[in-house]
Amino acid sequence: MEQQDTLQRFVFEHAPVRGEIVHLDATWQAVLERHEYPLPLRTVLGELMAAAALLAATLKFSGALVMQMQGNGPVRLVVVECNSDMSMRATAKWEGELAGNSLAELLGEGRFAISIHSDEGKQHYQGIVELSGGSVAEMLENYMRHSEQLETRLWLAADTAHVAGMLLQRLPDQHAEDADAWNRVTQLAGTIRQQELLGLPALGIIHRLFHEEDLRLLESHHASFRCSCSHERVANMLRMLGYDEVKAVLAERGQVEVNCEFCNRHYRYDAVDAEQVFAAEIVTEAPRSVH
Repeated sequence: MEQQDTLQRFVFEHAPVRGEIVHLDATWQAVLERHEYPLPLRTVLGELMAAAALLAATLKFSGALVMQMQGNGPVRLVVVECNSDMSMRATAKWEGELAGNSLAELLGEGRFAISIHSDEGKQHYQGIVELSGGSVAEMLENYMRHSEQLETRLWLAADTAHVAGMLLQRLPDQHAEDADAWNRVTQLAGTIRQQELLGLPALGIIHRLFHEEDLRLLESHHASFRCSCSHERVANMLRMLGYDEVKAVLAERGQVEVNCEFCNRHYRYDAVDAEQVFAAEIVTEAPRSVH
């Protein structure tokens, strides 16, 4: 099947309901090429990527939406970042064998957080709740219902080659012409099978589910994998650690090694590199002379 990293938006006419369908084949493969995840974790990570793309597309912002699950189970951390241009990255940490498949079995007790960061690096919003629900879709539906007061339904799927998701969201409208639309379209959407979600293109899914509904297609967006790590960001991190801490690592190991958890890129700094990092900081912070 041809890879199709797209997100298709649509709205139902005469009803306060919007929808989106996303496929992340090439983006998903880029994540799997950089880390080998156990199958149960791979499913959770892929589904969270689809969910992040779907929710990011409902927002009007310039920056990044970050979803993070932390737990005390064998899976310690799952992080997905989706930028407003639909570039994405993802990573996860785990320990030992993963025997279960549900969120409770994998993550145990913990928390789920959604944050929005502007392009300037400032955090504009963060919502944190306890992990609840047996799946990524159920967890996010609970979050949206209680934290955002928006009735939202999600259908998510991931396998070794493909990731896909569908979102339906009920918008506030007290004067809708079609009062039963929400119940009707969510029941129709509930008939979708996982293989159809993964295998059919967005227009095929829309026709399969809603061919008798009056809806309008909106613009589609392309998604891709991109990691924002860079030498500049790593240098800033070393400056935050401090000169003495970096010198201690150099004395012990001969170099400072930093590995990006998202893209698996390695950064190495020897003593000369480290001196240049902190020399640049001194130059940046030096006060200007006044004549």
